Amino acid sequence: MDQNLRTQLQYDARKKSVAAAYILWLFLGSFGAHRFYLGRTGSGAAQLALLLLGWIPFFLGWFVLGVWWLVDAFLIPGQAEQSNLQTLDRLNEEASLPAIPA
Repeated sequence: MDQNLRTQLQYDARKKSVAAAYILWLFLGSFGAHRFYLGRTGSGAAQLALLLLGWIPFFLGWFVLGVWWLVDAFLIPGQAEQSNLQTLDRLNEEASLPAIPA
């Protein structure tokens, strides 16, 4: 199989969908699911922690999480593009490595 075709097929299988990220944001955004999906595990964990501990003190965490959730609506397309570019770079690096004989 041609290496370029193989890279393209691997990219298509691994690329992140903006539509899927928005669906996760809409229904599971307070859990940080869209951020986990886009490979941003640190901020996804922070959103999950805010959800679980947000009532301390005076529900401030939930307020911050709500604002963050709204801001994410505008950030998702750029984050998906960045994730896809990183995936493509990683695949191109793998394709440029010499093959290991079996």
